[in-house]
Amino acid sequence: MRIKIPLIAACFLSVNSMSLHAAETPLKVCAAVDEMPYSNQKGEGFENKLAQFLGTALHRKVESVFWKDPRYFIRDYLDKNLCDVVIGMDDGDPRVATTKPYYRSGYVFISREADNLDLDNWNSPALKKAKLIAFVPATPAEVMLRAIGRYNDMFNYQQELVGYKSKRNEYVKYDIPKLVSEVSSGHAEIAVLWGASAARYVKESSVPLTMTLIPDDNKRADGEKVGHHYSSSMAVRKGDKALLAQLNQVIEQQQDAINDILEAEGIPLVSE
Repeated sequence: MRIKIPLIAACFLSVNSMSLHAAETPLKVCAAVDEMPYSNQKGEGFENKLAQFLGTALHRKVESVFWKDPRYFIRDYLDKNLCDVVIGMDDGDPRVATTKPYYRSGYVFISREADNLDLDNWNSPALKKAKLIAFVPATPAEVMLRAIGRYNDMFNYQQELVGYKSKRNEYVKYDIPKLVSEVSSGHAEIAVLWGASAARYVKESSVPLTMTLIPDDNKRADGEKVGHHYSSSMAVRKGDKALLAQLNQVIEQQQDAINDILEAEGIPLVSE
């Protein structure tokens, strides 16, 4: 689904303070070749749409600079001046200078609507009874599956989801549409995924699905808190104060319009 981005008159206030040279310089956005629903080379991701929104707000043509491996794009693209803006970055990432957060979301339980599962939190009985739970390793989902004693039960299944690929020295991509389809097809009863990554595929499913935001009050077996809600920011190179200020101004002035793009995607938004 494409979203028509309106021209926002209020954004012109920031443009008037820019030099003619800056206005004529493309806004080079670091973008993934194929990391949907965030970005792809066809411009179908919600971060692609946000990039175009920024370009409109700043009166600058957007030029996407595509990377393939998320482990190295900061070092090999942003730090080497090949691109200037990252649309989605964990707030406060020490490698970059981040804007004020422009959205906050959380991890979700996904189940079939017809199953009517009682999935309020990690203590829900349905999580103890489920035969298969789809998740991405090295996320809060893995930590909490360990805490409730279900991780070992799901180990072989989790390996099956990526074709038993080794994670050593390679980027193993977890296909979010596939993990959602594991639930819609009835193969798995539950999926536990980052809401922003799963929302599009929950909406598109031909089988009605329920997406339940997980509370942010979870603890490991040792009592340590396991965060489930996180804030996302935009980012620039450290020291690029002018561009950082411009991005912050757009976020401050146009948060409602940004929220419209995120809500059209179906992303569950939460407050601090």
